[in-house]
Amino acid sequence: MAARKLIYQFRVTLLGIEPAIWRRIQVSENYTFWDLHVAIQDAMGWLDYHLHAFQIKNPHRRESIEIGIPDTDTGIGRDVLAGWEVPIADYFDKPGDAVAYDYDFGDSWQHEVLLEGILLKEPSVKYPVCMAGENACPPEDCGGIPGFERLLETLAHPKSREYKETTSWLEGHVKNYFPYHPDRFDAAQVKFTNPTKRWKTAFGD
Repeated sequence: MAARKLIYQFRVTLLGIEPAIWRRIQVSENYTFWDLHVAIQDAMGWLDYHLHAFQIKNPHRRESIEIGIPDTDTGIGRDVLAGWEVPIADYFDKPGDAVAYDYDFGDSWQHEVLLEGILLKEPSVKYPVCMAGENACPPEDCGGIPGFERLLETLAHPKSREYKETTSWLEGHVKNYFPYHPDRFDAAQVKFTNPTKRWKTAFGD
């Protein structure tokens, strides 16, 4: 009898914000870190406009392993492993394993990616899937946590001078959340992109 394929269940939490913005996703065991990156982007609601990196502590050295998009143009800078070449199974062995995921090095959105469990694949389920989550993702390019807090303050005062300008700006900076309600999230509305197609769009000829 053939062995059943496995599914990795992650909880992805955006750090530094209360109430918490988080997602629970399930992905195939054969995913690479690039595939996981695309799934996180789609589930969280980011638009994938900026660079990203997974930071993994090396148990044998003081420095961390960085997985993301190597700088092949200059050949200098950080030593980054190509995410599409590294299977997630190489670094996620058991429930409780966690890595850091950084997105947009300017706004500096930091996430914890926690492996909650390794499950048997359900034949009737199409993976990846978003199982649950809470609260809307911050808008792209809003200025990190300080900028997000200022934006929320503006939205709480619809009669203010800045409100109309801010709501107009939001339309091009949020995904599936317009009009933008920071306390709303519907896991059933998450649509996942094919990571191979995303890679070809980003790097293909």
